[in-house]
Amino acid sequence: MNDIDLGRHSPSAVWEEHVHAEFVLKDADAILRTMVAEPYVFCIPSGMCAKGRAEVREFYARHFLPNIPSDLKLMPLSRATGSDRLVEEFVVRFTHSIRMDWILPDLPPTGRKAEFVLVAVIGFRHGKVSHEHIHWDHAALLGQLGFIDQPFAHAGVTSAARLLKLCDGFGVC
Repeated sequence: MNDIDLGRHSPSAVWEEHVHAEFVLKDADAILRTMVAEPYVFCIPSGMCAKGRAEVREFYARHFLPNIPSDLKLMPLSRATGSDRLVEEFVVRFTHSIRMDWILPDLPPTGRKAEFVLVAVIGFRHGKVSHEHIHWDHAALLGQLGFIDQPFAHAGVTSAARLLKLCDGFGVC
């Protein structure tokens, strides 16, 4: 794949290329081509963070890409875009069939299904991704997978399904 001049593309186009490199190509180098020289990625609830090109490449190549369940689905709900920031809301579904340290550090696979809302806040500089802040309801996710059994964890368990229903099931609010 040749490098492309991302400086001429909108944040949405760059983000779509980035997500394509993550979930379709599953290629750390293709992901890095969409990013600035010194990016960072921070999965807020799990505490997984990578800063700088070498760490970000290692995050994608060793921790993220090989640890995506084969049935993982991202259903876009909404997107807000500015000149240097994009916020995207997804419903994420998967079966916890493999270790996923980027989202569930040090927890063994349970075989259970999970569904939750994930929000990505993406920064841009010079037409490329500068950073990703990834947020999700960690208590609801841990509750669905059986790692915690507390009333506060169950409050968000049906939130993703309810949000999809509110969005008329069309995937975009």
